[in-house]
Amino acid sequence: MLKSNAPVNSLSPSDFAGTARAYLQSALIDPDNPDNPRSHTVPWQSEKLFYRTHEIRTRAWLVNAVIEPDVVVCLHFNAEAWGNPARPQFVPRNHLHLLVNGTYSAAEMRLHDQRFDMVSRLLSRVHGEERALSEAVAASMAAATGLPAYEYTTPNAKRVGPSPYVYARNLLANRVYRCPVVFIEPYVMNNREVHDRVKAGDYEGLKMVAGQQRQSIFREYADGVAEGLKNYYSTNRRR
Repeated sequence: MLKSNAPVNSLSPSDFAGTARAYLQSALIDPDNPDNPRSHTVPWQSEKLFYRTHEIRTRAWLVNAVIEPDVVVCLHFNAEAWGNPARPQFVPRNHLHLLVNGTYSAAEMRLHDQRFDMVSRLLSRVHGEERALSEAVAASMAAATGLPAYEYTTPNAKRVGPSPYVYARNLLANRVYRCPVVFIEPYVMNNREVHDRVKAGDYEGLKMVAGQQRQSIFREYADGVAEGLKNYYSTNRRR
């Protein structure tokens, strides 16, 4: 079992430079133009291919072919736009939501691999358990954190079921794992309170942070997830 925080794959961003250059050229972007925004440069696209595509697909191979778990729990901290990167600003918003796979766009459906992944998930019938698990964890995380539900205003995600916290969205990380995925997005990292709580680190009991007696943010997160999983499996245990 892996216990390191290093990438799972053995490659590096520089290994994707050729693919990144070819992608930019196919999009009629000159990769050598010094006036390009950063997203139109070979280094930026190489890094994106490394962490957003190859790393997730390597993890998927490990999950699907080696570990073969009953469920995958993806733990994230969220963030919002913070203005000028040179002078970032805190935002007042702080919220929570969970994502199940779905809401494929017409452009995504034109891609062979995405159609294959979608049909594979439909035939595996993991969606029902994925949604029920996510709703259970959403309820426990909402109780643990007191955070309001995030509301999407873009067409790439839609509410599913009765929980205001659970949306369907098509992400690589919740599409290629062949088991239910609980994909959690709590805490806005560039919110002042969250920033202060993360800086406080882990600790036992309660501590005055951001003007309130609070549990460590990491223990609050872990306890909220564990409680939701316990609640779901204690009432849906296979006999």
